[in-house]
Amino acid sequence: MILLGLTGSIGMGKSTVAAMFADEGVPVFDADAVVHRLQGPAGAVVAAIEAAFPGTTGPAGVDRAALSAAVLNDDSAMKRLEAIVHPAVAAERAAFLDRHRAAPLVVLDIPLLFETGGDSKVDAVAVVSAAPEVQRARVLARLGMTPAKFDAILARQLPDTDKCARADHIIPTDVPLDESRAAVRAVIACMGADEGR
Repeated sequence: MILLGLTGSIGMGKSTVAAMFADEGVPVFDADAVVHRLQGPAGAVVAAIEAAFPGTTGPAGVDRAALSAAVLNDDSAMKRLEAIVHPAVAAERAAFLDRHRAAPLVVLDIPLLFETGGDSKVDAVAVVSAAPEVQRARVLARLGMTPAKFDAILARQLPDTDKCARADHIIPTDVPLDESRAAVRAVIACMGADEGR
């Protein structure tokens, strides 16, 4: 099994690219989706988050806006949150890899791959990238997003230029979708995972 880390900064189109890998039959571990489930109703980390950050959860699980307000500009709070969430995500990832151990290629879709040192645990890294103005327009179009919040999120992420410099593959998303899909297929072929498909 080849492990491909898929990453990219906020608004770069990583979810779209992850779906393209899945469309090609490649198993994709979506770290964000796992976090949403773990923090959802009766999620495995909800009680621990409430204990660490009182008032940030309710019947629907974690109130993401309240939790974001509690940790976004506080490094120690962010570290406390990560100490709760990261081990739970790691356990889910291990179970996923066990289920797909016969697959020739598996994609680990991890937004903070470089920031958390996850790039050392994969065989190659693909970075999803777009021009800064495209990224900004996409993110600011999201419900509840503000320029200040966007800047705070960017400050916690390795700059796109640095990610691209460290990538084994770059998949552009500020191009027609067919071009992005062709780049995905090229990555699959390059990693030898298209044989027999």
